[in-house]
Amino acid sequence: MGSIKLKNIKVFAYHGCLDEEGKIGSDYRVDLKVKGDLSNSAKSDKLVDTIDYVHLNNIVKEEMAIRSKLLESVAERINHRVLKEIIMVQKVKVSVSKINPPIGGNVAMVSVTRSKSR
Repeated sequence: MGSIKLKNIKVFAYHGCLDEEGKIGSDYRVDLKVKGDLSNSAKSDKLVDTIDYVHLNNIVKEEMAIRSKLLESVAERINHRVLKEIIMVQKVKVSVSKINPPIGGNVAMVSVTRSKSR
């Protein structure tokens, strides 16, 4: 078993419950960690034998582009797609963070973390 992490994927998106958030948008940070058997790729040195992090990054960007009211929904969609599309992944964990959320205070970011296993 091994893990692959994508840290601090920066995305501009339009999530949130407020109408303004859907029009103005804001900056987001996504962190993704997947676990799976990486022993074959460690031996073969072939991309086909591993979990392709380019594919993972594309899933994150595509799902972040779909507007949602709640970060929980976005995180769940990302987890679902990773498990559906990349059979080698046994466990996925994603954190979606809104940078400078409009909550009337000095808060750097708000994050939601979801995980899912086969």
